[in-house]
Amino acid sequence: MNRLKKKYQKEVAPKLTTEFKLKNVMAVPQIKKIVVNMGVSDPQEPRQRKTALENIAKQFEVVTGQKALITNAKKSIAGFKLRAGDPLGVKVTLRHQNMWEFLDKLLSIVLPRVKDFRGTSRTAFDGQGNYNLGLEEQIVFPEINYDQIERIRGLQITIVSNTKDKEKSFRLLELLGMPFAKEEKEKKS
Repeated sequence: MNRLKKKYQKEVAPKLTTEFKLKNVMAVPQIKKIVVNMGVSDPQEPRQRKTALENIAKQFEVVTGQKALITNAKKSIAGFKLRAGDPLGVKVTLRHQNMWEFLDKLLSIVLPRVKDFRGTSRTAFDGQGNYNLGLEEQIVFPEINYDQIERIRGLQITIVSNTKDKEKSFRLLELLGMPFAKEEKEKKS
């Protein structure tokens, strides 16, 4: 069993149960899935974009341990020189063991490697209690070989929880070890 999953079961879940006075075990906040995605919006030819996306898909497979899906445009948009069916990005949805392993790697290895890291945003929650994290470079993952990438790109990580409450989601991630940025003290006038 993954180290982070054990921590969740033995420490985090009981603490959340008492903090929020939850009576039902199913009401305890937990992470349902993690979605990792990267869009390629370069105004390249679709064939060039497709080879770039295949390269990114291989990188995602190495990083996440799961096959990546290449996403395609649903509609044509002339202003973006985009046709329906053109490849646009890559995504991976992680659940269960792969999700816990990826989250453990993200918290303990990847985020400390980010240049000038001062903590993750405390306000990156959506209205559904999910947390969104953007990384500017995919090379912060130790598995990615710098020589095999076409160019450095940013990626988006969405951590989806079962709670709709931002406060509960925040506390869940905080107890799991998410390095949130320190709160800024009120400025004196």
